[in-house]
Amino acid sequence: MAEYRDIIYEVKDHVAVVSLNRPQYRNAQSRVLLEEMDDAFAHATEDRDVRVIILRGEGQHFSAGHDLGTPEQVADRRERPDEMGVRGRYKRGYDLFVDMSLRWRDIPKPTIAAVQGYCIFGGWMIASAMDLIFAAADAMFLASAFQYFTPPWDMGARKTKEILFESRFITAEEAKEHGLVNRVYPRDQLDARTMAYARRVAENDPFLMRMAKAAVNQTQDIQGFPAAIRDAYALYVIRAAAEADPGAVEIEREEGRRRRPMVQRAIDNMREAE
Repeated sequence: MAEYRDIIYEVKDHVAVVSLNRPQYRNAQSRVLLEEMDDAFAHATEDRDVRVIILRGEGQHFSAGHDLGTPEQVADRRERPDEMGVRGRYKRGYDLFVDMSLRWRDIPKPTIAAVQGYCIFGGWMIASAMDLIFAAADAMFLASAFQYFTPPWDMGARKTKEILFESRFITAEEAKEHGLVNRVYPRDQLDARTMAYARRVAENDPFLMRMAKAAVNQTQDIQGFPAAIRDAYALYVIRAAAEADPGAVEIEREEGRRRRPMVQRAIDNMREAE
């Protein structure tokens, strides 16, 4: 098993815990972090001692989304440059966000995301690739028409449009009300309560859990889930390319960090509402 830089991997009581470990960057998702997650999930899948998998984040936030340029990410891109242009952007995004997320969604074991603080864009994607989402009361979710586009499946079409059109965060309680989140716990109880649930699930027959999960995922597949995800990704690539058009809203900066335009709008809306 590989040594990890950006995640922590632990197994206890038949439960594998994959922890995002870049708290200094609000667990922004570098390519290395995503590759390490993929490796850890593959290892947990093959480990017969593991019956349940938890995905969580170290520090104050689950994940503030994609890494837009930390020194480590810049160095990695210099060392492993992507193909330029639309072809390179399409392949990079598909491999990291669509292909991996679909693979994680179909892990043949129950998976749970434990979410606290910011869960923005890429954070929403990796959380929604898990079977269940348990959230701390302080969790704040922000969606967009991102690469692994599950919000219409998570919350329904009309609620998704309402939230996307307004560019706003939703709280853990609102996310639970609309079906994205399963349970909401006080922040200081999130990890313990999630682990307690995982241990209860791990007491069940692993094969029966696998069949139960496959039955639910197969229902979504018959309804067109994988095709919808892949088609939505093509629209994402067009939308992302349009950000370079004349008159497009520029990426905002605050405290030396880059932000997507809709993230800045959502933060402004949240501040105005306070």
